[in-house]
Amino acid sequence: MTALIRAGMLFSGCFIAFSVNAFEIAAEFSAEAVQSIPGRQSTNVKMFISKKAVRTESIMNGNTIVEIVYPKEKRRVLLNQPRKTYIEQKAQTNKSQKVKKLKNSPCDGIANATCKKLGGEKINGRDANKWEMNVQRNGQNFKSLHWLDKKRYMPLREQWHDGTVTTMTMLGKEKVNGRNTEKWQLHSIRPNGQFMDSQQWYDTKLKMVIREMLPGGYVRELCNIKVARQNKKLFNIPSDYKKEEMPMMAPSQNRVPNRQPPARMNSRNTNQRMINQGSHR
Repeated sequence: MTALIRAGMLFSGCFIAFSVNAFEIAAEFSAEAVQSIPGRQSTNVKMFISKKAVRTESIMNGNTIVEIVYPKEKRRVLLNQPRKTYIEQKAQTNKSQKVKKLKNSPCDGIANATCKKLGGEKINGRDANKWEMNVQRNGQNFKSLHWLDKKRYMPLREQWHDGTVTTMTMLGKEKVNGRNTEKWQLHSIRPNGQFMDSQQWYDTKLKMVIREMLPGGYVRELCNIKVARQNKKLFNIPSDYKKEEMPMMAPSQNRVPNRQPPARMNSRNTNQRMINQGSHR
């Protein structure tokens, strides 16, 4: 599933990262993103979600780190409050890659991908559309099958080019942090028999996953959710801030920390991850 919100979730270091191409929200809100790892201190990040941008505030070495992400512009800004400066990063695009925007299909947001709808089927008692996806990577073609839930557009079943199979099953309805959710289980099994199970809680009003539990007791969730229109000033660069150039770093470090909000409940994040894994084998 692409999303801790479809899947994929909240932000790097707290929830499953989401694709900026899939940035759609049902309502503006603020929340606290919490990541819990057994034996370690939990990580907390404040989040403010608007229709056009996401603001995160976290504490690092006693300093407040503020990041503003503009998904549709594929741009993020990191504010340095003590210095009253900011740095800006824009995503680099490869013009040779063609991105399909076939809504509610596995190809939506995936570069060099084509999808063909094969018909409808029942998966675990739910109505689904079956899709065939072909992706070109490094001169190779990767073929996979996807059964997307007609109501949630999440992948109820996926068969990957390497033989890996993932399935999503709804276990019931539960209250999570005062919110009405659907509890789903993701089961992934590889050709060698290795498997992994995780659980996700899908908020039916926000249309995103607000909690994810992974093997080993690893938990990521949104707490203190307050649905309300967000102040536009939160997403603007203060007028008295000066722009600084991105510092020169090693290639692996030359990027702004990725603290993104929950992704929608869909197949894009999972799809992109599996495709990338295949292209590097």
